[in-house]
Amino acid sequence: MRRHIVLIGLPGAGKTTVGRLIAEDLGVSFIDTDGIVVRRMQMPIARIFATMGEEKFREMEREAMASALIGPPSVIAPGGGWAAQPAQLETARPSCFVVYLRTMAMTAAKRATGEGTRPLLVGEDPVEKMRQLLKEREPYYLGAECEVKCDVRTPAQIAEEVVTLAREHAGW
Repeated sequence: MRRHIVLIGLPGAGKTTVGRLIAEDLGVSFIDTDGIVVRRMQMPIARIFATMGEEKFREMEREAMASALIGPPSVIAPGGGWAAQPAQLETARPSCFVVYLRTMAMTAAKRATGEGTRPLLVGEDPVEKMRQLLKEREPYYLGAECEVKCDVRTPAQIAEEVVTLAREHAGW
């Protein structure tokens, strides 16, 4: 039985870019939970954080993920913090094939800060902030079924590896 493919990892790991390629390859929907939250709230994530706080954003993120999981098998890219919330991976695991897109903090910071939409990276030293996020979140990320290293590979190469793993482990 096919399961959702859920990509976890730091902001800037490539979840959205790679997720779109995987979905295209497999002919299924791609769901970006940050995009769902932005559309529902009609404001960017940075503004949601500023006006409502991180706790409210995380609640909306969990709701977006829960609604994505009730649909047909698809490729899902939750926000980088979703997997680090208590019990989220355990709850999703029965219907999901979870892949950790592993990247170094420096690489993730370089990719993520270029977009300017990451409220947790605002400040003087985005690399140091990313190192802190990695330290806090990696214990959760390591709960994924598989891990794909992403630092020196193209999105297409990463997507190809995830598709291969999904075919081997998740009924695709």
